Amino acid sequence: MRLFHHALAVISLSLLAVTASASPANPQNGIDYHTLEQAQPTDSGKKIEVTEFFWYNCPHCAAFDPALSAWVKKQGDKIVFRQVPVAFRDSFIAQQKLYYTLEAMGKTAEMNPKIFQAIHGDGQRIDTDKSILAYIEKQGIDKQKFLDIYNSFGVQTKVRRASQLQDAYKIDGVPTIAIDGRYMTSPSIAGSAMAGQPESMQQAATLQVMDHLISQLVLEKNTGPVAKKK
Repeated sequence: MRLFHHALAVISLSLLAVTASASPANPQNGIDYHTLEQAQPTDSGKKIEVTEFFWYNCPHCAAFDPALSAWVKKQGDKIVFRQVPVAFRDSFIAQQKLYYTLEAMGKTAEMNPKIFQAIHGDGQRIDTDKSILAYIEKQGIDKQKFLDIYNSFGVQTKVRRASQLQDAYKIDGVPTIAIDGRYMTSPSIAGSAMAGQPESMQQAATLQVMDHLISQLVLEKNTGPVAKKK
């Protein structure tokens, strides 16, 4: 019986350790997030720039989107949130153009959840010029206006810029979150010690790491000017 209680205590401590790692109260650089070797420029002023690198066909991006969207809303005016659709192959470019066209039309907040649902919930293919246009028509979006933007120089420029950012941040997987051009985290990074745990726990750990980094950066931005005056 004593051996049983000892074994039970060990199991309980193990579960406690897993729970603790699932919600990193004190995130560690190199474990829960990484610092970029070379900081990237941002143009968000005193606000913190948060950038998500994602891919519409990525199931983990789709799973993370609701929690991330809710987190962004809670940040209010502390942050500027941006999304960058990646292209690991040329076949990804059509979806990059889809995102930037919707962004130009002010429809990403409305359409992103629908696109994720269509692809990952309903099994639709929305990854070629033809299939994208067919999907857009069903959503009641002006076909000609969409096409004009989709094929525009402006969208082509943003696609090229997305590739430059992907290279600059050395993105090799998605979803990945960049914080103010200095830090990187993701469910796979923050949740690396949570093998076998639900993906939602890895997402929660990521958001907690992001909260920590945002608080740290807000403090820096607020106290920096004061420090310079001394």
